[in-house]
Amino acid sequence: MEELPALAGNIPVEWFDTVGSTNAEALARASRGERGPLFLAARRQTAGRGRRGREWVSEVGNLYATLLIADPARAAACPQLCFVAALALHDAVLDGCAGLAPARLKLKWPNDLLLDGEKIAGILIEGIALPDGTIAAAIGFGVNCRHHPADTEFRAADLASAGFHLPPETLLPNLAMRWRTRADEWNRGEAFAVTRAAWLLRAAGIGGAIEVRLPGQNLKGVFDSINEDGTLILRGADGGLTMVPAGDVFPLNA
Repeated sequence: MEELPALAGNIPVEWFDTVGSTNAEALARASRGERGPLFLAARRQTAGRGRRGREWVSEVGNLYATLLIADPARAAACPQLCFVAALALHDAVLDGCAGLAPARLKLKWPNDLLLDGEKIAGILIEGIALPDGTIAAAIGFGVNCRHHPADTEFRAADLASAGFHLPPETLLPNLAMRWRTRADEWNRGEAFAVTRAAWLLRAAGIGGAIEVRLPGQNLKGVFDSINEDGTLILRGADGGLTMVPAGDVFPLNA
């Protein structure tokens, strides 16, 4: 393990050559009293995971990093962290990819990053309750800098294949700096309206037909918007609105 000094944004980082999962490591640290903010980053994971327990393939050359923070907001506002993290990552990738037109980079609800409609990054947020009644959050970022998996449900891509050289060691300081800016803007959930507006400007699929896959059922309709707490608003064929707090979004062909 190589321990590095503070990053831009004054967030320390610890690099691992290999770790099971940066999120698991962050949660273990929190359970032992670490409060952060701290980035834990790995060149390779042996037990990386995505949402709903999916395996996250972890080849060397991509970014695998988790930000550990304690008491980021009141419990009711903590789900909004996914939008804050998505905006910070969007900003950081644009910072590091000279010539990348912002219109090519979009956010898939709630926090996947798409390049030309293909997934290049995902964010997994987990948390544990602390003895003082607050929450420690592990915000995991997986970015396809040089490699991407094949045969995924949602088509994936990587920055290198698209002509952009952005190594993890460069991306992570960008991300740390941009996290600080977006988190300050969010203000522990007191200004989520600002975060929501910024997210909607970068959102993929607004106004388009989508399928939302949930455990045991799939919903189809038009992606109308997100509400004041980030819930997806799905407009059905009859004009009725369904509020979807969580799910996997896939575009539907016209």
